[in-house]
This record gives sequence, structure tokens and C-alpha cells, in this order.
Amino acid sequence: MPAPERLLPYWTIAVPPLALTVHFLLHSSAGPAAAAVLVAALLGAVLSAVHHAEVVARRVGEPFGAVLLALAVTVIELGLIVSIMFGGQPEPTLLRDTIHATVVLVLHGVAGLCIVVGAIRHREQDFSTRGAQAYLTVLLPMVALTLVLPNFTTSLPGPYYTATQLAFVSASCLVLWLAFTFVQTVRHREYFLPLPATTADEAPSPAAVAPARPPGRQSLAALALLLLALAAVVLLAKDVSPYLQSLVTKAGAPAALVGVIVAAIVLMPEGMTAVRAAKKNQLQTSINLALGSGVASIGLTVPAVSLVAWWTHTPVALGVTPGGAVLLGLSFLMAILTYGNGRASLLSGVVHLILLATWLFLIVVP
Repeated sequence: MPAPERLLPYWTIAVPPLALTVHFLLHSSAGPAAAAVLVAALLGAVLSAVHHAEVVARRVGEPFGAVLLALAVTVIELGLIVSIMFGGQPEPTLLRDTIHATVVLVLHGVAGLCIVVGAIRHREQDFSTRGAQAYLTVLLPMVALTLVLPNFTTSLPGPYYTATQLAFVSASCLVLWLAFTFVQTVRHREYFLPLPATTADEAPSPAAVAPARPPGRQSLAALALLLLALAAVVLLAKDVSPYLQSLVTKAGAPAALVGVIVAAIVLMPEGMTAVRAAKKNQLQTSINLALGSGVASIGLTVPAVSLVAWWTHTPVALGVTPGGAVLLGLSFLMAILTYGNGRASLLSGVVHLILLATWLFLIVVP
């Protein structure tokens, strides 16, 4: 019976309690060795949490499975952001930097890498334009409301919103995410399903199309391990944040790089899964994972962090620089071109990766 081993590999069982142990042993320690162990434990806890969330999501089915997975990823991102943003060295721009990084990484990094990997192995890959356009339809106004509009409001000098404005924008992002989740999981699920294979060799197995529902006992074990892993992520994020900020400062890099690192940690598990799907000629799954991460990140994280900021009376800077706004506009223009014809080629993937490299270069060398 190989199913239990595939659903709950040994490392996913061992990592959550081990990560908690590392926190309790090293949370007050100093030095590069302790920092390295804490970072390794944090990364392991993140990977384990997402794995167990996927197992539980398969058990509960849609639409609750997609909501559960999004909530798990949001807890990870929220733990990282809050621990740094409201820690010993407050970073009022961290929410903006993380959202900005998430958008660029999903539009250019994850999606671009998936397109390149898929094109190398399968030349061109098909996907549903209606599904991809649905993601962009929600993601574009979310980005405009959170990252661009704060620079143009007049009640308070940009890049800040007033408390009332921030509450309205947070509620709008949450409503957009809820509406999108309903469309994705109930009203138009067919928009987001893989396209039928065109040849017998490409035809996926029934198990790949409809994964078996995990047994109840394994699902309960995964749920318990998920909660344990999320607790470890939140605690370890608080331990790691001073080291992360110190490392960026010592390197002479701008504070925005902290947001890039946070976004990369959060997107790492789903990014790895997306690349594996692209290798298997399942680009639609890759797009769902990549763009879905961006939608959930803004739709859930912005309201949660805004609530914490309101409770602690902490200002939150959201508006990006004019140069950042130009690159965001170019990012969405390129995304519309890429996802508008239903076929992805090597050229479009390379262009996305070049835009990612340009954005990263301008962060370090503004």
C-alpha cells in the first residue's frame, strides 16, 4: 500500500515537531550557525505546511479545498510580514514591498520559468485563455488599488492611505478574492481545468485528472501536522526576522530586498509544484498555481496586515515609486500578450524572465 507514503512522506511528518524544537532551543541564540539552523527550519516548515494543506484540500474537495490552501499560504505570509513589520526594526514599507515582489515573481518569475521549462520539453503548450484572463481581471485592479492609487489620493500625502481609505481598499480586495474564488470553484470551474490532451501519448491518467481522495485518518494526521507546521512558521519567522534585516543592511542592499525574500519564501512551495506541472505538459496547472498565489496574497494578506496595523496604530506605506509603477504596467501588458492566445512559446518565457531580471537589478542598482 504505497498511498500512505506518497501522501505523508516521512520528512513531512518529522519536520513540524523538529522545527518547533529548533525554535524553543535557539530562539534566544545568536551567531551565524544559529541563524542558519533557524532559516533551514523555517524553510522546512513552510514546505511541510503547504504539503499538508494540499492533502487536506484534496480530502475536503472544492470549493473548500482551494480556500483552505489559500488560507494556509496566507498564514505563512502573514507570519513573516507581521514579525518583521512590527518587530524590533519596524519596516512600514514591507507590505508594499512583499506584494510588489509577489506580483512580479508570479507574473515573470514562476510563470516565465514554467513557460521556458515547458517549451524546452514540449515546444509550445496550450492553456485556457478564459482562466488566465480571469486571474488578470482580478489581479490588475487589486494591484492598482494597493500599489498605485495611494500615490494619487489627497486626504493624506502618498504613499499612505488614511485609516478609512485603507479599510475600504482592504474590504475591496477581500471581496474581489471571494468573488474570484466563487467563480473558480463553483460558477466557472471549467475555465481553470487542464485542456484535453490532443494525442494518446499526452493523455493524462485518470489519477492525474482526478486525484484519489485521501483516507480520513491520513487527512486528520495531515490537518494536525498542518497546524503544527503553521505554528512553527509563525514562531520561526519572529526568530529569523532580525537576522534577515541585519543581513540585508550589512550587504548594503535596500530595504525592499527584504520584501523580495519574504515573497520568495512564501511562493517557493507552489513555485516548485508549478514547474513540475510544466514539465508534465500541464501548463494550465502551472498558471493556476502562479497567478492564484498573487490573487490570494493581495486579497487575504492586505486586509489581515491592515487590521493589525489599525490595531497597533502603525502607518503602512503602500504606493510604489514611479519607476515601479511603470514596470508594473509593463508587466501586465506583457501578461495580457502572453495569456491572450492560449499558447505559450519559449520567446514569451524568456521575455518574462528578462523583465524579472530587470526588476531585481533596479532594486539593487536603482
